[in-house]
Amino acid sequence: MFPYFIMLVFCGIPLFFLELSFGQFTSLGCLGVWKVSPMFKGVGYGMMVVSTYIGIYYNVVICIAIYYFFMSMTNLLPWTYCNNPWNTPECSGVVSSYRANATLANVSAVVSGVTEIVNRTKRTSPSEEYWRNQVLNISDGIGNFGEVRLPILGCLAVSWVVVFLCLIRGVKSSGKVVYFTATFPYVVLTILFIRGITLDGAINGIKYYLTPQWQKILDAKVWGDAASQIFYSLGCAWGGLITMASYNKFHNNCFRDSIIISVTNCATSVYAGFVIFSILGFMAHHLGVDVSQVADHGPGLAFVAYPEALTLLPISPLWSLLFFFMLILLGLGTQFCLLETLVTAIVDEIGTDWIIRNKTLVTLGVAVVGFLLGVPLTTQAGIYWLLLMDNYAASFSLVIISCIMCICIMYVYGHRNYFKDVEMMLGFPPPIFFRLCWRFVSPVIISFILIFTVIQYKPITYNNYVYPSWSLVIGFCMALSSVICIPLYALFKIFMSEGSTFLEKLKNSVKPDPNWGPALQEHRKGRYASVGPDAVEVCQLKEELKEKEDEKEREREKEKKDEISLTIQGSNGSTVKPHSQRIEVPGICQGPGALERQQRAAREEKAAHARAVTRHGFCTVAQFLTLPLMAKTK
Repeated sequence: MFPYFIMLVFCGIPLFFLELSFGQFTSLGCLGVWKVSPMFKGVGYGMMVVSTYIGIYYNVVICIAIYYFFMSMTNLLPWTYCNNPWNTPECSGVVSSYRANATLANVSAVVSGVTEIVNRTKRTSPSEEYWRNQVLNISDGIGNFGEVRLPILGCLAVSWVVVFLCLIRGVKSSGKVVYFTATFPYVVLTILFIRGITLDGAINGIKYYLTPQWQKILDAKVWGDAASQIFYSLGCAWGGLITMASYNKFHNNCFRDSIIISVTNCATSVYAGFVIFSILGFMAHHLGVDVSQVADHGPGLAFVAYPEALTLLPISPLWSLLFFFMLILLGLGTQFCLLETLVTAIVDEIGTDWIIRNKTLVTLGVAVVGFLLGVPLTTQAGIYWLLLMDNYAASFSLVIISCIMCICIMYVYGHRNYFKDVEMMLGFPPPIFFRLCWRFVSPVIISFILIFTVIQYKPITYNNYVYPSWSLVIGFCMALSSVICIPLYALFKIFMSEGSTFLEKLKNSVKPDPNWGPALQEHRKGRYASVGPDAVEVCQLKEELKEKEDEKEREREKEKKDEISLTIQGSNGSTVKPHSQRIEVPGICQGPGALERQQRAAREEKAAHARAVTRHGFCTVAQFLTLPLMAKTK
């Protein structure tokens, strides 16, 4: 917890605020925002690659939770006893075998009866054998794919269909769905917490949860895990925060949002820890072992240890349904963010009328591709690949991306420029704590964690299985595939920039794009006032042309002084006379076709305004746990 809170205060909250303000200022996704310094657009592509990897395997985790949810719809959980076809002679349950025929009505009375006190190290639990032999039917190695597990494949299809339907209208539909997926887990957590703390041995689990192990404070892996947890739970460096913040109103107080969401999200994680460890303490009490021998990590905690503990509770199918339903909702919240990040990046980058009109088809295409790429993870070797992607594809690449993002905004674009942008948007400059973290503290902490993680690197394992070298090479390639986007695109942009020398090309490649800044013309003030996509081309009127025009005007006024001149209102508010095809803007000549250009610019500005105000004023954390705290929908 100590590294976790240190990382939260000095990295998590500052980076969360940075990404919110970054996306909200420009109303663009994780690719479009890099108009701030086009050479660094590779950071946006790296975010897309990370989001793609996470989106592929994260939905597999959701589909397994869906499978367990369906399997919990029974009077007796299938992983309770060892009398099933998938069990081995080594199987030994935590409850007596004579209770196999116990009915739902007497489970509450029998659960307090005789239990087998068997050391976990000398037995295989029925929940573990159910996980390995029935759900996964796991193969002997990562290279042996075996067959596709059809039940898991079906659940994967269900998961992607649900995600697509919830995003069918973009954030308009997902914003409504997330109000349920973000709040209902609190109800489930509270129910499980009340039930957990009333069990025997729950206090031992909570003590284990809260007791610090100071000898691990110098272990770089602990700090790396804390950083990864912060990045995962808050969604930093995925591109999702930038994307969702782009749907906020321009003057939305994203500073307040970042504080509330970060603190609430992490408080929820701590709260969930009490729920988990109260149940694990109860399980350790029944087994007569220490909590450390019951607790597991990764999929083992969600699909082995906790389901096994649920079998000891009265009416265990009910608690199992609630638990896995909560996991499904939390997973879907994350998946909405990941998919919307990819779709928004594609739409903003291509930006054609067809793409904008058919965003639903883009969403469908991304969902279909994600499903097909997830099929290999439903094979008998799928769990090996899932853990490989989890440990390499989206681990240290996240901290590298966030560190480079800080360097680009603070030192290439300029911290003073960005502070002025934030002040123009919020009405006040960023607090000094955040300025220091953005410029110095966060990049330094992230760099040290990255260095020591590399120094103390240990290859991953799964139970007793040691990954072969070739699979670790693939893992490093996946990790580098997101990071390599940054230098490759930088070289490409330098090569394509104007200039006769390398230094000139470099200088031009890091200059902000002329369209950098707020999306709507009404927000483009100060140094953004005369540039941008909605700005109308103007040229200075020559003196002689002006005099001639004034003379003609005086003649017309003299001839029609007794007539009532009818005027119409132009799209930009200027006055246009019916007998004239010229927009009367004193001192400005817009040349032939000026009216058409003016009307087109007005239409574009109106469309941009409609896009901004119809977007939901929310930004999501990785699990969408605090959505109701955000700005309301227009």
